[in-house]
Amino acid sequence: MVDTRRLVVKVGTSSLTDEHGRIDSGSISHVASEIASARSAGTDVVLVSSGAIAAGLPALGWDAANRPRDPRTLQAVSAVGQAHLLNAWNDALGSHGIVAGQVLLAPLDFGHRAQYLQARSTLERLLELGVVPVINENDAIADDEIRFGDNDRIAALVAHLVGADLLVLLTDTPGLMDADPRLRSDAALVEEIAEIDRELERVAPGAGTARGSGGMASKLAAARMASWSGIRCLIAHAGREGVLTGALGSERGLGTWVPAHDRRLPARKLWIAFALPTSGRLVIDDGAVDALVGGGRSLLPAGVTGVQGSFDAADAVEVVDTEGRIVAKGIVSVDHTSATRAAGRQSAEAGIEEMVHRDDMVVLA
Repeated sequence: MVDTRRLVVKVGTSSLTDEHGRIDSGSISHVASEIASARSAGTDVVLVSSGAIAAGLPALGWDAANRPRDPRTLQAVSAVGQAHLLNAWNDALGSHGIVAGQVLLAPLDFGHRAQYLQARSTLERLLELGVVPVINENDAIADDEIRFGDNDRIAALVAHLVGADLLVLLTDTPGLMDADPRLRSDAALVEEIAEIDRELERVAPGAGTARGSGGMASKLAAARMASWSGIRCLIAHAGREGVLTGALGSERGLGTWVPAHDRRLPARKLWIAFALPTSGRLVIDDGAVDALVGGGRSLLPAGVTGVQGSFDAADAVEVVDTEGRIVAKGIVSVDHTSATRAAGRQSAEAGIEEMVHRDDMVVLA
């Protein structure tokens, strides 16, 4: 059994609402009871809760079937729903003598060090006071350029932020199945994944209901982030009795376990690797691959053989080998036009010292 001092729990919209998009008080009460049991075992708990938009729809006369599509209306719905959602958690946790505190986060809270430290300080103080932080993305003021889009990634970043030992992603399935259970009745649970790669994320099923936003692919991406943070992850059914107690005891068969990676990325590199959207690709030769993977070097213009996509300086790009396999991801120092002009040339000739500096790059090979 692994000692778990701090636990981050994420629960999705489909696990908290009924088929009409209304908050299901029974489901929230069940998760609250699980959290109370975990806290009784001496474990700090941070809750990442989806459901604001789904909770706000009925309050404004809509349901999942006639959900509005325009972003401004959905942001307004989220603002209404946050209040209903937090009230539900306050009631459910309060029945166990637990105080809830709402924290709304945005990508910039993880991308800028001062905001990152402020967020960590606030969460630490809430935990010291015995409060369960209830975290959600700040949908009401986010836009498509500065948003996560799902709470699974937020949960993984929060787990790193608070130094969690375990991340539990609660969903409406028993975990990752070896086939889509919506199509195959004989689908079996995958109890452990040694390594999550892009191909596994790609073939994983999407959102199972109209109320959900992520699906298994986003949970695998979040589990991968947690693993590279040195944090164990479990994907399990939200309605299972004793799910968090079992998770604290590393129970087998409880869901899909993803072990911690030997390598623990620092916060900024985790952000670069898994949270920043990718705007393009740099194709590099074999010598550059060796320099990045084996030597921990920066990417120089001479090693770049191709430039794909349209990007600006300070955007995130994938660095791939000649076969298209991802070697690294990093923040590029120039835009795509300058990168194309400099590709294959020596730094002095190109007038660019590094295409991607090693401090702004994460080797993923």
